[in-house]
Amino acid sequence: MSLLELDKVSKVYKTGTFGGELKPALREVSFNIDKGEVISLIGQSGSGKSTLGKIILHLVPPTSGTVRFEGTDISAIGKAGLRDYYRRVQGVFQDPFSSYNPLYKADRVFDMVKSVYFPGVRGTDWQAKVEAALESVTLNPGDVLNKFPHQLSGGQQQRLLIARALLLDVRLLVADEIISMLDASTRVDVLNLLVDLKRRGLGILFITHDLSLGNYISDQTVILRQGVVVEMGETPKVLGNPQHTYTKSLLAAVPQLHKKWGELGAGATVIPAGEVRAGSSNGKIAHDEVGRYSKSPLHPLRQGRGGSGGPLSSVTKTAGGRPSLMELEDAPWQRRGPKAKKSPSAVLSAYPAPPLQECEAGHFVATES
Repeated sequence: MSLLELDKVSKVYKTGTFGGELKPALREVSFNIDKGEVISLIGQSGSGKSTLGKIILHLVPPTSGTVRFEGTDISAIGKAGLRDYYRRVQGVFQDPFSSYNPLYKADRVFDMVKSVYFPGVRGTDWQAKVEAALESVTLNPGDVLNKFPHQLSGGQQQRLLIARALLLDVRLLVADEIISMLDASTRVDVLNLLVDLKRRGLGILFITHDLSLGNYISDQTVILRQGVVVEMGETPKVLGNPQHTYTKSLLAAVPQLHKKWGELGAGATVIPAGEVRAGSSNGKIAHDEVGRYSKSPLHPLRQGRGGSGGPLSSVTKTAGGRPSLMELEDAPWQRRGPKAKKSPSAVLSAYPAPPLQECEAGHFVATES
């Protein structure tokens, strides 16, 4: 039995001024997390990553589908059972500072855990428990205790929150973009901490938009696009041998350390997207030269052109003069049409998730239309 099982989890949100429109944020997402396993959930902003994390943390309910933790359907957990659930399942989020009250000292987060879960532990016993948790995340208690949040670095704040989770009998950690606001050196410290927690048997859902970080830490990778799993499996196979067009586009858009942005060669002049260039057929940068920057259709220099060089006639440019990712994606439910009242189940039926096919052992890819 897996630690966490997601079975065709879907979520439809009400949008619009009066909630008269429906938007599917997740469509039939299924995968498992085992003990001592790190799964990276990767996708661009708006792909449904954080929504899935909130569903697992019992913060929002799914529209359909089932989430089972240690074999128990979490939708059946009442208010009385939530306390025990949060003893075993915890989340750490992108902005650590938002988890603290700036009027109180940072270690107040430990007092809140004590009042709920350890009311009988007193004095030196509790102090020793807190210090052991801090040392397990490589924090010196003397450096962080009795300090206000603004007196701590982002990395210290984040590790303090992880230490709070470790005070409990935590078995699953939902790490939602927990290092995106940290500097490069601190990121490595937090990543190595997560690896250490994995070795202790903790299951981790690592939510990120950074493929390099996901490749560094994860055993399995799930690529999410418009709320749908388009590719998933063992990380070396998904990122080393991508099969879906979207996964290939994400990988092609990753900056390369040995190349400078827009570098075409010695003495070359970088031409911004849309700038007039003498000798070009349409007065703009040629498509073949855009290809030198990146093969990704999401590349900002592919202004007004698709992946094959064709015009994006229906795309509206952003303020920067290039199409937004959502416009390039052209999600069907984003297109305006006659207004009609639909139920969430009808919306999900109208836009079903494509089936996953196993292209090699431990590697699955969605069929492309």
